[in-house]
This record gives sequence, C-alpha cells and structure tokens, in this order.
Amino acid sequence: MPKMSRYSAESELAVFAEFAEGGDAAYSNAVQRFRDQNIVLPRFSELRDPSTMPEQTLTALADVDKDAADPLNLFRVHWYNEYADGAALDAPGLLTVPDHIELPSALTGVDARIVLAFGNRFPMIRAHKVLAAYSTLVTRLVTGRFDPTVDRAIWPSTGNYARGGIAISKIMGCRGVAVLPEGMSAERFEWLEEWIDDPADVIRTVGTESNVKEIYDECNRLSASSENVILNQFSEFSNHLGHYSVTGPALERVYEHVSAHQPGRLAAFVAASGSAGTLGAGDYLKDHHDARIVAVEALEVPTMLYNGFGDHNIQGIGDKHIPLIHNVTNTDMAIAISDRSTDELDVLFNTEVGKRRLVEHGVDAEVVELLVHMGYSSICNMLASIVTARRWNLGADDIIVSVATDGSEMYNSERAKVLNRHFQDRFDEAQSDAVLERHLIDVDTTHVLEMGPVERDRVFNLGYFTWVEQQGVSIADFERRRDQQWWDSLRSHVDRWDEQIVEFNAATGVTHG
Repeated sequence: MPKMSRYSAESELAVFAEFAEGGDAAYSNAVQRFRDQNIVLPRFSELRDPSTMPEQTLTALADVDKDAADPLNLFRVHWYNEYADGAALDAPGLLTVPDHIELPSALTGVDARIVLAFGNRFPMIRAHKVLAAYSTLVTRLVTGRFDPTVDRAIWPSTGNYARGGIAISKIMGCRGVAVLPEGMSAERFEWLEEWIDDPADVIRTVGTESNVKEIYDECNRLSASSENVILNQFSEFSNHLGHYSVTGPALERVYEHVSAHQPGRLAAFVAASGSAGTLGAGDYLKDHHDARIVAVEALEVPTMLYNGFGDHNIQGIGDKHIPLIHNVTNTDMAIAISDRSTDELDVLFNTEVGKRRLVEHGVDAEVVELLVHMGYSSICNMLASIVTARRWNLGADDIIVSVATDGSEMYNSERAKVLNRHFQDRFDEAQSDAVLERHLIDVDTTHVLEMGPVERDRVFNLGYFTWVEQQGVSIADFERRRDQQWWDSLRSHVDRWDEQIVEFNAATGVTHG
C-alpha cells in the first residue's frame, strides 16, 4: 500500500487512514513477525476490563517485570495496574478499581469532590500515553497498514507519547523513531537512551513544549521516505477512540467506586488538551453520565482562550494549534493554568518542608505522600478542576474526574531548575506558605471560557490553519468533524478492530497457554 507523505484531499478514507484497509503482504509479514517473537495482542475490550483476560495470561504476567520490553506487558496497557513504591512489580497486580486519589477540601479549598486516576501505574513509561501509542499502532498492524519487517514507526510528541511509541515498537519487533523538542525534561531523554538501539532514532526538534509545528515539519520531511509511517497522536483518531473505549470506562469505574459510599453526580471531566486523545474519555463520560467536558491549556500559550502564542513548561501539553482529534463542538469549557503554578506546586509537593507545611495546613499525611504521583500536567488538571468547581459553584454532591498523566519522577531535573530560578535554591517554610497561598488558596479563576455555539465554532475554526493550510486536509474532511453524529459514527470501529485483533492472533497461532 503506498504511503502518503501528507494528508490527502482525495477522500475521507485517505485522510482518516485508520479506517481503511491495507495490503496483504504487510499483513502476512506482521503475522510472521509476531509468530516468530511470540507476541499476542490484547483487545481493547480486555484493556477496558482486564478481568476478562485469559487466566493463563494473567498468570504468565507474574514473572514479567512491569518495565521490561516483554510482549506480555502489552496486557498491562490499562488503568488497573498496582503500584509498589516506584519499583517494578513482579506480580500481575490487577486492581478491581483503577488507582486514584480523592483530593480533600483542605487541599483544594472547594466542597466539590475532585478525583484523579494515576497514570504512572502504566507499564514501561509510567504514563498513560503508552495506551495512545498502542491504540495507534495496533490498528494499523491488524489492518495491514504497517509492515514491522520494513516500516519505521515515527512517533511525534512532546515526550510521553514518543516514549510510549518506542516501548510499543520495541515490543512489537519494529523500529521506532521518537521526534520531540530538544527542551523537554532530561528524564525523557534518559529513558529513550536506555530503550533505543540507534541514537539516530531520537530526533530533537527546535524548541520546547509549544513548538508542535516544528515536530510536524520534521515528520513531513521524514514522510518523504516510504519506509516511514507517521503515527501522529494529534491526528490519529485511534488515539481518541482508545481513550473513549478504555480510559472512559476506567474513569467511570472510579466514579462508581467513590460515589458508592457517598453518592454524587459526575459533574465534569477535566483534562489538559495535549493531543486531545485523553479528552475522548470525556466524550464517553458525557455520553453515559452527562458529564460536562473541560479542556485545559497553559496560560502562557492560551490558544483556545485568546488565540495566544508563547512558550510554557507544563510538559505534556502541545499547543499553538487545535488537534484534529479534539471534538471541539462537544467541549463545554476551556481553562488556562499558568506554568508558574505547576512549577512551584511541584516543588511544594516534592520537598520535605513543603509536605510538612501541607500537613500543618490540615491535609492528611497519607494524601500528601500521594501527591508525588502528580507531574506537571497532573497538577495542571488538579488546578483546572478547582477552577471548574468554583466557576460552576459545584458542591459536595458534585464529583469532578480527571487524570494524573504521569508522576513527579519525570521532572526531578526540572524541579532543580525551578528551585534555582524561583527560590535561589532555598525553599523554606515561608516560601512554602507563599506557594500554597498563591497557587491553591488564591488559585487564579479568571482565565475561563464557557463554550456555547459561538465559542465552539471559533475554537473549531482555529484548527483550519494547521490542518487545512499547513497539513493539506480537505475542507470537507475538516468540516465533517463539526457534526456530533460523525463522532458517534466512529465508535463502532473499536468493535471491528477487536474482531481483527482476534483474527490476527489466530493467524499467528501464539497463545500464553
């Protein structure tokens, strides 16, 4: 099947390629590669509910390091993994409810109940972006649109998705290439150096979190070679559907659990936009619980709110564009959070003096210890949830659900920079109190956009400049995303992909028995 170097205006299937079928040769080669390497693929339904996985698979996982490049770890690409003090687990560790934190009012200052599911329970990269990476590659493999014996998987990202892509590529026996800005955290690059075989497979583009176009430009250059397959998380609808079908039900399970002992309505789902993949979980929660959807961005680059530009350090949020897979006309509010807040709260949550002052402020010590599992975008989601509660006057009967994308362990090097830049390497009780006052007690609630039809259309239209003018999407294909019925029509593809995964596994003949 010929590779497209850019999006094509020829047809919807050409643009949204994950809904097309591929070639027989690629499919046969993939089957043989997976047979040779004893790889079994999990279905989306199994990742949604891991208790449905075969008993022999769960038993086999007992001998597999959670962070190893082992094919069995594909069956850990879900929200139900256990966590053991940062160490790799040597047991299946399957939970009945995804691990999460309910933030107390002593920390948030609001009566509404704010709950975040922990993303650093995912295997290999300790972030939920590995689910997005699996979703985008597996759907190509089982439809014959990726040949692991020839093709290179190109993973454009601002960090975690590229790491997830490299992990999934290595497990699946194909070559992966990470494309990410040179200014991302040192921990991201250190992880990549451990996982890649060829240093050339990490491509550093100009800039930092805000330089997404530069990533696209590099991918367009790479796509001139027929062996390079661009797996762009910002435009792969399998990213959206993976989160709709896996993350959405996982968060629903969290909601059902926390509301079982104290009933409450699911008032909102809050998530930083990033690639907008995780926002697909919001579509699920709106469909099933009428939850409102809140998209979050950095105040330093307020694209949705103010058509703004600039630079920021909330790593995990790409910006200065609207992702193709963002269902904008289903979004109810946009909020901007400053990276000054996420930078300084990360210091508060990860220093002994900061943690001590939080306890003295009335936050339970066990809760304080859990805050280390929240990285920059996780703190951003927490703050936006607080702003949401205040903006909509939510009370004790209201529950807000969000995700803690990754943990603070990914930002140790960044924290050292913040300590030097903002606190001259001296973070004491007075500074702890100032950070608590400035960013939690007096959290900025002014940068909010409630989105009715006019605001939704304006934000939706911003995507034109990236996708039509720069990336060559046709007007017809761009516009069809404005209609909610079109998004609804996508859902059935997940069931079809599951059928194709079953067929693919049968063709390889590999089992865990």
